[in-house]
Amino acid sequence: MVATLGFLLDACGDTPKPVTRDVQAWRKLGSWTGRGPISTEPFISDTGTLRLQWETRNEAAPGKGVFQITVYSDVSGRPLVLAVDHRGTGGNTVYVNEDPRPFYLGIESAGLEWSISVDEAIPATTTDPVRP
Repeated sequence: MVATLGFLLDACGDTPKPVTRDVQAWRKLGSWTGRGPISTEPFISDTGTLRLQWETRNEAAPGKGVFQITVYSDVSGRPLVLAVDHRGTGGNTVYVNEDPRPFYLGIESAGLEWSISVDEAIPATTTDPVRP
C-alpha cells in the first residue's frame, strides 16, 4: 500500500525533486607562521581565486609593528598585488583574483608575530535535501 501511494504521488508530480546549486568550496594551499620577513615556498592555484586569512600578534612596541603580504608570480617572479599593508596587531581575510598559475608570497614583517593561510576557491555543486 505504501509503495503504491509513493508511485501515485510520483506519477502525479507531487514528489519534491532535489535541487542542485553551484557553490564555491575552499581548498587549502598552505599556511605559515613566523616573525620577520620570508618568502613562502611556491604553491599552484588552478583557479587563481585566493583567500588569504592572516593575523598579527605579540607586537614588541605598540603601534610600531609592520606587516605586508605581496602575492608574486612564481613563473616570472614579478609582484602581482600588495594584498595586505597593516600596522600593529590585527587580522583579516583578503581575496585575490589572478590568472591561474604558481604563486608565492613575500611577507615583510617587523616587530610582531604573524600567521597566514592561503586557500583556493574551487567550483562545486551541492544538492539541497528534499523536504516532504
